[in-house]
Amino acid sequence: MRFRRSDDSGMATVEAAIAVCALLIVMGLAAAGLTAVVEQMRCTDAAREAARLAARGERQRGEEAAGQIAPGANIVFQVDDDSISVVVTKRGPLGVPLGATAFAALEPR
Repeated sequence: MRFRRSDDSGMATVEAAIAVCALLIVMGLAAAGLTAVVEQMRCTDAAREAARLAARGERQRGEEAAGQIAPGANIVFQVDDDSISVVVTKRGPLGVPLGATAFAALEPR
C-alpha cells in the first residue's frame, strides 16, 4: 500500500504574501496616524494665531491666518468681557475629528 505525502510546496510564498499585506496595512495606519498628529498640530497653531490676532483687534487677519495654517478647518470665535477663545475643528485622516481651542486676553483699546 502506498501513502501519499502531503505537499507543502508553495506555503512559504503564501505566508510571505500574507505578511507583506499585513505590513502594508500597518504602514498605512501608521502614516494615517502621523498625518493626524500633523493636522492636530496645525489646528493648535491656527487656534493660537487666530486668538492672538483677534485679541489685538485683528479678527479678519486671524481668520485668514488660521485658514492658511489649517486649510479646510472650521473656525469659531467666542468673545467674552475681557478674553477671546478660538475653536478650530477639522476632520483628519480616516474621519478622525481633530480640534484645538486657544484663549487670549483682549488688549485694552
